[in-house]
Amino acid sequence: MIDSHCHLDHEDLLSDINNVIKRSKSVGIKKLLTICTTLESFEKIKEIILLDEIIFGTYGIHPHESQKYVISSEDIINNIQNNKKIIGVGETGLDFFYNNSDKEYQVNSFEKHIEASIALRMPLIIHSRNAEDETIDILKNFKNSNLKILMHCFTGSKRLMTQLLELNAYFSASGIITFKNSLDLQETFRNIPLSKLLIETDSPYLAPIPNRGKKNEPSFIKFTAEKLAHIKNISYNEIIDTTSTNFNNLFSN
Repeated sequence: MIDSHCHLDHEDLLSDINNVIKRSKSVGIKKLLTICTTLESFEKIKEIILLDEIIFGTYGIHPHESQKYVISSEDIINNIQNNKKIIGVGETGLDFFYNNSDKEYQVNSFEKHIEASIALRMPLIIHSRNAEDETIDILKNFKNSNLKILMHCFTGSKRLMTQLLELNAYFSASGIITFKNSLDLQETFRNIPLSKLLIETDSPYLAPIPNRGKKNEPSFIKFTAEKLAHIKNISYNEIIDTTSTNFNNLFSN
């Protein structure tokens, strides 16, 4: 089992990191991908990935932070290429729900991350909220560049899902699929090919039922896996094997 997106640098998890890792292993997690959101986040991640062989990291600037941290594709490449445990670019993308950064900064940052992802031949971890048309339009500009796309915590429409599949994208299911009001999202995931699915916690956020409202952690991923197996009408072991294989295929460089 692989948690393809968590934030171990957040204090809620970092302050108890040894036990978090222990509980992760106890439920069968083989890899944790801890995601970068700011420059300070990356400094912590460089230390966290040394704590255990199952932990890997990324480098990137979250769209919320793109106005505060303006970086170039060269900055991204230089921070990734010499560290074998930094295996992805992001979290990047567009968030026009909160608009914590002006749209032009978000778009520029997104494009710089895409350019770095292509140069490094590494997966691009994408956050998209209230920006479906803009996200797909930007990605289509790079459609002939062998871009490796991972839609983190996917909550998009069937229409966006179909467009992204044309770009060979992967989709990560979070605890949101366990929520009682997520019937449309569950139906979308029912229609995503098994070969394109991953699972994640986005911890310490979005704890799945039965732990909704609590601090999330990687070990809770088992509940998301169980729900996804139910949605896809396959066994728990098959969803674990399939999503783990998909992660390893996507992140093989």
